[in-house]
Amino acid sequence: MSPNPRKQFDGKRVLVTGGTGSLGKTLVRRLLDGKAGDAKKIIVFSRDETKQHHMRLDYQHKANATEEVIYRDFEQKLEFRIGDVRDYASVVSVLRDVDIVINTAAMKQVPSCEYAPYEAVKTNIVGAENIVRAIQEQDFPVETVVGVSTDKACKPINVMGMTKSIQERVFIQGNMRHPATRFICVRYGNVLASRGSVVPLFIEQIRKGGPVTVTTSEMTRFLLSLEDAVDTVFGAIASAERGEVFVPRAPSALVMNVAKALIGGRKIKITTTGIRPGEKVHESLISDEEATRTVDRGKWYAIRPMLPEVGDQKVIKSALSTEYTSSDNVMDLKKTEELLRRNSLMVDEVSMAAGEILR
Repeated sequence: MSPNPRKQFDGKRVLVTGGTGSLGKTLVRRLLDGKAGDAKKIIVFSRDETKQHHMRLDYQHKANATEEVIYRDFEQKLEFRIGDVRDYASVVSVLRDVDIVINTAAMKQVPSCEYAPYEAVKTNIVGAENIVRAIQEQDFPVETVVGVSTDKACKPINVMGMTKSIQERVFIQGNMRHPATRFICVRYGNVLASRGSVVPLFIEQIRKGGPVTVTTSEMTRFLLSLEDAVDTVFGAIASAERGEVFVPRAPSALVMNVAKALIGGRKIKITTTGIRPGEKVHESLISDEEATRTVDRGKWYAIRPMLPEVGDQKVIKSALSTEYTSSDNVMDLKKTEELLRRNSLMVDEVSMAAGEILR
């Protein structure tokens, strides 16, 4: 734990796996602004060379992708490395001399995971195991590993949630395999404007004149901005104890109200299509069983590890008496609209950034 949580990245070499995704890109931008400390090196690790190329162009302030880009990648603070968390050798290579690992690499689309379950296993579970195994076998002096998880890992009913739930366990048990490294996780719900999430889908449908498709009128979801998601990661790095899962106190909304707020006064039809394979009506961030070992950490809850070898097993005062679900304290339509507007996600407000959000 950093003695000054606001500067926890000072002089650190930070690895972001899946760093070209929506969360990864926001993490990198926040790391580069220096407000949480002046990192020595930020490494973006992913398997998509095209996304890395465009991300590199963004940071080099090039006007378009047709310009020749000459870069001394390994001499810059921001470094791009092609690789895959599924591949043990490339994980070993990129982990050398790293202080902090933030694992955002994932298969996260629920239907995709249902139709290709073993592909989800390889990325979400084997990828996590490769990180722990590399640190253990190579005895790398990594200080902290953060596994980024999802509300679908809580009482999972779909492949995506099942694999993320096991990923959490792999990282938590990693504390036993390499005690010199602190393995922690963060878990949260729908990230507004992230690639593949419901808001960009609704915006695209509205731009095309509709209809806007909602699976069921009763469905609720936790809603979190990309900035809040990064705050949760940074908060966990600053103060989480070994084996803890950090969970933000997030608002929830009816998905139907999200659609209505985005449509506004436009004459666009909303149709219900039925629940997709592996989808829940409501999500939970903390289960009944986990509630008994959940503590209050201000803006977040922390789920203490169940393994006695990882946690200190001291008697705690539980912050919750029951599960933490998106069906509790649901925002009304007005508050849902205010949340979207506060995050500049109303249709008219994102027109200039449409290419980025919908990419």
